[in-house]
Amino acid sequence: MARLKHRLRPVGPEFLDTAPLRLAFTAAIAAAPRDVHHALAEDTEGWTQWFAPVTHAGPTPEGRSIGLAGGLRFEETVLLSEPPRRYVYRADATNRPGLRAMAEEWRVAPAAGGSLVQWTVAVDPGPAAALALRVAAPALRTSFRRAMQRLDLRLATRA
Repeated sequence: MARLKHRLRPVGPEFLDTAPLRLAFTAAIAAAPRDVHHALAEDTEGWTQWFAPVTHAGPTPEGRSIGLAGGLRFEETVLLSEPPRRYVYRADATNRPGLRAMAEEWRVAPAAGGSLVQWTVAVDPGPAAALALRVAAPALRTSFRRAMQRLDLRLATRA
């Protein structure tokens, strides 16, 4: 993926608690926490198989490059990978303006024979991006739930 021209402010894991806008979604799945964490943190290319908006996912020396439906692209740096419970990364650059800073966290906890997965998106958006994210929150929730169903099915067929 070519270098992206819109640079975002570098943030650390603490941004997940201090960001001006936070969206968090949770789902229970049957897969074991270690398998979920592996899919999140190690099987980068596999994201295109279970998270429908992700059209490209590839590792980079610092983290990964991500392409989303509609043409939005990100360069990301992995901040924390704590198997099997936590995976955190930030966006360093994108191909579209509107975001000043962004980080995402995936938490995975054992729950009733499977995992409880929480995805948090923390953003410092410009005004237009803030409005767009708030309007898109229900669609993001639906997309996340479908992704967790697809991930669960994918991991079950690999077991």
